[in-house]
Amino acid sequence: MGLRTHRLVWVTTTRAYNGRVSVTTRLQKNGRGPFFYTTWRAGLLWCCLLGEDMMPAQPTGGMHAGGGGLDGGYFETRRLPTPSCFNRHSRVRKYEDELQKCRLDGASLDLSDYHPLKPITVTDTKSQRGRRKGSTSSSSSSSSSVAPDPLSSMLDGTDPLSMFAAASDLGRRRKEREEEVGADFEPWSAKRAEILARFTTTERLSIGCLFFFFFSPGKVTSPTSAVSEKVRTRLEELDDLEEGSQKELLNLSQQDYINRIEELNQSLKEAWATDQKVKALKIVIQCSKLLSDTSVIQFYPSKFVLITDILDTFGRLVYERIWSMCSDPHPLPETFSAEDVNDTAKETCLNWFFKIPRLRVSAIFKCNRFLSRSGIQDTLPRLTSMIRGIGDPLVAVYARAYLCRVGTEVAPHLKDSLNKSFFDLLASFRQIHSDSVQNQLVMHRVEIPVYLTLYSPAIHWILQCVSYRAPEALLTEMMERCKKLGNNALLLNSVMSAFRAEFVATRATDFIGMIKECDEAGFPKHLLFSSLGRSLASADPPENERLPILNEAWKVITKVRSPQDYINCADIWVEFTCRHFTKREVNTVLADIIKHMTPDRAFEEAYPQLQSVIRKILTYIHDFSVLFSMERFLPFMDMFQKDSVRVEVCRSIIDVFIKHQQEPTRDPVILNALLHVCKTMHDSVNALTLEDEKRSLALLINGFIRMVSFGRDFEQQLSFCVEARATFCNLEPVIIQLIHTVNQLAMETRRVMRGSHSRKTAAFVRACAAYSFITIPSLTSFFSRLNLYLLSGQVALANQCLSQADAFLKAAVGILPEVPRNIVIEGKQRSSEGFLLDFICNFLSTLLVVPDHPEQGVLYLVRGLLNMVQDYTWEENSDAKVRVYINAIPLLAAVSQESYLYSIPKVDSNETLYGGDPKFIAEVNKLCETLIGQVLDHLKGLGRDESIRKQGSLAFALFGCLLAHGDLRNTKLNQLAVNLWNLSHKHGYCDTRTSVRTLEHIKQQAQHSDMVHLSDMITRLSLQSRA
Repeated sequence: MGLRTHRLVWVTTTRAYNGRVSVTTRLQKNGRGPFFYTTWRAGLLWCCLLGEDMMPAQPTGGMHAGGGGLDGGYFETRRLPTPSCFNRHSRVRKYEDELQKCRLDGASLDLSDYHPLKPITVTDTKSQRGRRKGSTSSSSSSSSSVAPDPLSSMLDGTDPLSMFAAASDLGRRRKEREEEVGADFEPWSAKRAEILARFTTTERLSIGCLFFFFFSPGKVTSPTSAVSEKVRTRLEELDDLEEGSQKELLNLSQQDYINRIEELNQSLKEAWATDQKVKALKIVIQCSKLLSDTSVIQFYPSKFVLITDILDTFGRLVYERIWSMCSDPHPLPETFSAEDVNDTAKETCLNWFFKIPRLRVSAIFKCNRFLSRSGIQDTLPRLTSMIRGIGDPLVAVYARAYLCRVGTEVAPHLKDSLNKSFFDLLASFRQIHSDSVQNQLVMHRVEIPVYLTLYSPAIHWILQCVSYRAPEALLTEMMERCKKLGNNALLLNSVMSAFRAEFVATRATDFIGMIKECDEAGFPKHLLFSSLGRSLASADPPENERLPILNEAWKVITKVRSPQDYINCADIWVEFTCRHFTKREVNTVLADIIKHMTPDRAFEEAYPQLQSVIRKILTYIHDFSVLFSMERFLPFMDMFQKDSVRVEVCRSIIDVFIKHQQEPTRDPVILNALLHVCKTMHDSVNALTLEDEKRSLALLINGFIRMVSFGRDFEQQLSFCVEARATFCNLEPVIIQLIHTVNQLAMETRRVMRGSHSRKTAAFVRACAAYSFITIPSLTSFFSRLNLYLLSGQVALANQCLSQADAFLKAAVGILPEVPRNIVIEGKQRSSEGFLLDFICNFLSTLLVVPDHPEQGVLYLVRGLLNMVQDYTWEENSDAKVRVYINAIPLLAAVSQESYLYSIPKVDSNETLYGGDPKFIAEVNKLCETLIGQVLDHLKGLGRDESIRKQGSLAFALFGCLLAHGDLRNTKLNQLAVNLWNLSHKHGYCDTRTSVRTLEHIKQQAQHSDMVHLSDMITRLSLQSRA
């Protein structure tokens, strides 16, 4: 024919599933992807391609597509020109026999001596090639050996996971022996950001510093200079430390101050990197002097954090310097002792200690490890005692905090020094009320409560170090010391925050007594109850003390006048109430919160705390009948007036309901409340709402809809869906879910009635069909509408609603011309052709069981579908239309069978209506001949356009269709199949492996008595490949 072929892969797979057989035929292009699938499963309703064979005829012209469309229009085939045209013959199918042939043969397997992990015994027989001369014996040795495990042989039998676990175990135990601080210890870095954010100021700050730190480039000593040059250079640098060279930077804002400190930190690193050790030391000394400056007292905690960062950097640089000196010639082990350190490193270490005066030695405290075993143990108590000489109590408490931090990192086992630091703090705490401190507060215009909060970070840190893995007896001692100080509120608050929640919970009543005796002027009692509430939220107090504890706490909380302070404290105690009490107490707490937060719309400033209250209630109350039976819960929800916050709260409620609701519900209280919650989410959708947000809201609402069930009260379920449709009309995924729910409801009705509907249930399923029919057109997605029309039509057909099923299928065909050529998927433009082909294949499989309308003619739905396919504007150079024709041929073959492959109970298909009437078969034959003629015309056109790949693909597809469904005993049909095979292989684009497998399949079929005629055909099928 002068046409080139297309390289294809035709794959046929047969599988058995629990007595059912699935045969899948897949056509691939160059082995890279399927063109279409042909699948049938015996006993199943929805089949893609069904089968009979047909005899093709050469048409003289194209198809007539204007014959009335859905109302009786069909394809008209022109008369064939010669009497020698092909008469179509369908191969008679016996589906039960074919099913038996496709079943896999069972093979017995002895599992008594089999285990997948058992070694395999291999017998290896080798012949000896180098036999002695004259030897007549056959030298062959047979030895039995166990095949070695490759992983075991590679690792000498050692399990790598066990090795890693053992190594990590040893490392963990060694680290715990060295450092008794574990992962449960909150590091200083976690508190740093909180302190910087909490303690700020608007006052102007100043830095007394060396002039050349910011303005001189510094002198760099050449590594090759003589020793005398180094000495002279360092002496010159020391001369610069005189008072005349110092400058003071004034009127700095807080951000400018932070930037200057960062510059100093960077200058320290640069000086150290360029071997300017003296300059680095000057920076550290000057920065440490800044810690004694309390001129802007509110900013002091943040200043302490910034300056100690520089001290930490300096200590790390010195330690790494001395460590590197010890690493020659061999590096030190992690668990080294002072005996492993060489004399040069020790001398350098002592030199650094002598250069740094007094308390600044804490920065390089870790370097004591290089000097002696007892160096740290002797130095830490001495430094602790030296802090007693600091006169300012605020500076002293932060100095103790820094020493505790360094001591915890280096020697966490020295608890005595940590305890001593805290007891010294208690002894010096009376200085806060001294005249010098009071005068300072008056000068800075700072009130006592504000001043006391400056101590809290340092005291919290000291107590955290003291209480870490401390025995319960230490808490008793701390409580006794606090009582001796008159139950100082600041210390008591730090004690409750630092010690383990279990220890605090068992003494909750004692702490409440101590809180009552505290002076509220310096530290408000509600803050103390907040700290106590945090501990009780993590640990349970004795059961007989829980109600008195709640009553005593709430007496104080309810008297708090400030709405913000009140809600902060109430938020903490809500969790304790939900953990240990019933809905009555929770409802009381909610009523009190509403009472305090409603005046002057105070709730508008406390949305985060109110959201936290909702989250804690939902954490402990999962029974929504209990939740919505609380009188104050919905009024509490009404306080969320801001739309975004209100929607977020509603999302959290629905999310918890979906996760924790075990069974579907029909409780009217729950349904009404959650419908209101879902409506709130739905009403938040507007034109500016993002698609992701709409999708997220729709998922939550769909989850709620799926959890609604009225049992056997199907009418009530349908009424709920009607109400939900009106409520959620702006979210298309929710409308789709409602349609699925109604279809499922109709099928459940069918199951209950066992397929035999009464007059009442028949009317009900028709009402379900009406619901879907009037809802589907509101969807904007074409493919959602198409799929739902088809699915709803299938459901209507299963429920014997023939007119409704007919209306659904006609509506689906009616909107096919409107399907756009491109659709948006995940934000990208994609061709809709592939999706449309999938839908049409599914639609064709459904049409097998749809009976013809008595007034519309033979196969009027099939004709209407093919009319729409011909009228549709396909992509340029697309072969989709022809593939639809090829996929329709198996359907036409199937409808001409005396017994269909599948059917719907109590629905008479065309096999019953026509009963194999010759006129019906003749109409089917004409339509089939027209389709084959259209495919052949298209193949001829592809040959002229030199689209040989596409031509070969379609030729092979039509060959597979004839092979599977045609009666190849007819000589002319047999010759047509051979011609299609040769056309598909003519230019060698067809996959050789697939062709070989196809030929093997034909040979196997030829062995059956009713398929002997294939033996002759196979001799005329040749394999060709590209040269």
